[in-house]
Amino acid sequence: MTTPEPTAQTDQADQTDQAEPRPVRATMVGAAGDSGALRASLAQVRTEVGKAVVAQDGAVTGLIIALLARGHVLLEGVPGVAKTLLVRALSHALSLDTKRVQFTPDLMPGDVTGSLIYDAKAGEFEFRKGPVFTNIMLADEINRTPPKTQSALLEAMEERQVSVDGVSLPLPVPFIVAATMNPIEYEGTYTLPEAQLDRFLLKLVLDIPERDAEIEVLRRHAAGFNPRDLAGAGVTAVLGADQLAAAQAAAAAVGVSDDVMAYVVDLARATRQSPSVKLGVSPRGTTALLASAKAWAWLSGYDSITPDHVQAMVLPVWRHRIQLRPEAELEGVSVDAILRAIMQQVQVPI
Repeated sequence: MTTPEPTAQTDQADQTDQAEPRPVRATMVGAAGDSGALRASLAQVRTEVGKAVVAQDGAVTGLIIALLARGHVLLEGVPGVAKTLLVRALSHALSLDTKRVQFTPDLMPGDVTGSLIYDAKAGEFEFRKGPVFTNIMLADEINRTPPKTQSALLEAMEERQVSVDGVSLPLPVPFIVAATMNPIEYEGTYTLPEAQLDRFLLKLVLDIPERDAEIEVLRRHAAGFNPRDLAGAGVTAVLGADQLAAAQAAAAAVGVSDDVMAYVVDLARATRQSPSVKLGVSPRGTTALLASAKAWAWLSGYDSITPDHVQAMVLPVWRHRIQLRPEAELEGVSVDAILRAIMQQVQVPI
């Protein structure tokens, strides 16, 4: 089973906000309930994203899994590995509305969720929706804004709504947050609280591209590729919100045996008992792993989850939910290494 992990990535500059949703190419999708047609269309989505982003099939698959499982994604990588372009290209191929917010130290909660504005003509306050009212919200450099503003996303991420003046306003469907974070720059940044990290379904790590992939990036730029013009790059919409909802329902209906559920729990309990771990995986983490494994199994054409599907999703689903003990950090122990060791130690159901 191929793990849907990020691989190499193109080098691109900062991107602008997404335009209005594009019309979907109807010939790509059959009946809403046709799982085979839906899977074929999602495979075509990866092809469309590949027209703008080089050698990043794993990250695209991770984002699609998050959409199928109705979860949020944390994209970690150094500047210039096209995290923003990846999200924009995916939303373009899915014909979903996207808004981008550059998280800065002076960003206020109302700049994200919206705020009450006094209408002098009507003599009353009117709520103006913020950028969170979209299908895919790109939170660029989320760790550069203070905790007060970060917390403005908690209700939106968990409840899919925003509460203003005692009134709850639902967010569009689908809705996910795709947040980017620089792992090496700490000056002027704020550590994400555990409560917020736990609300991200996946954490995908984007690495510097391999030599051949980076040469391909330069080749495309030399030929006139403009990362701000996705339509000019040939990226077209092949799936819409209705078809995505049908795919979400199909993924949620994937079966799971008692043995596999027990295997997920045993893996989680092993993280809590590891001598190098201060805080192990929470029950929310087990449900997140189950939902992600269902999405991956459905994408792979399976009607039920196997242990392979669970193992394929352990790293991206759990790597941000574990806190190491200080002595383990000093020794250079990584969370990914601990999770791999746990998967080798816990008995796999047959």
